[in-house]
Amino acid sequence: MDQEQKREVPCGIYTYKHHCSMGVDVHEIFVKKSRLRVVLWYIGIVFLLVNISQPLLAKEGLSIGSVWNITFAILVAKCLQYKPVKKESVVIMPAFGVQLEIHFWSGRVDRHFVPIGKILKSLINECVTPVTCYWSLALLLRDEEELLLVFQKSRPPVKMLVPVWKALCTLTNSEHLSPSRVDKPNCSEK
Repeated sequence: MDQEQKREVPCGIYTYKHHCSMGVDVHEIFVKKSRLRVVLWYIGIVFLLVNISQPLLAKEGLSIGSVWNITFAILVAKCLQYKPVKKESVVIMPAFGVQLEIHFWSGRVDRHFVPIGKILKSLINECVTPVTCYWSLALLLRDEEELLLVFQKSRPPVKMLVPVWKALCTLTNSEHLSPSRVDKPNCSEK
C-alpha cells in the first residue's frame, strides 16, 4: 500500500492542496467564494431587467436612448458576472496521462483527459495584458497549434503553479528543471 502524502498552502483567495495516494498525484486549487461578488452579480441582473423592462412597460417605442441604456446595462451585468468555480484539479496518472477537472459550485464537473504520449512539455507563462500581469501553467501538446491551459478558469499565484509544474515535468521526463526565479516565489496577494 502506498503512503499517502498531503500538503495545503493558502494564498489570497486560492488554497492549494496536494495529495498523493496509490500512484495518483492530485493537485487542487480551491477558489474562495466571494459573497460580495455574488451580491453584486444579482444586483447587476436586477439592474439589467429593470432597464430592459422600463421602456417596454412605459409603452414607448424603443428609442436610441433606451437602446444605449440597455446596452450599458448588459455591459455592467457582464462585468459583474459571477464565475462559480469551486476548484480546479490536475490528476496525474503516471501510466496514462493527465486529467484536468473544473468543479463548479452547482455540482457540474468538466473533465479533460490528455494522454501521456500527447504531452511534449509543461510551461509556466507570464501573461501580460494592458491592465494586469499574471502567471499561467500550460501544456505543449503534440500536433496542436495552441497551448492547453491547465487552470482555465482561475489565475492562481506562481507559488501554487510551481509544484504542479514540477510534477508535470517529472511525468514527461523533462530534463529542463533548471533553477529559475520562479523556484522560490513569494505570496504577495493577501
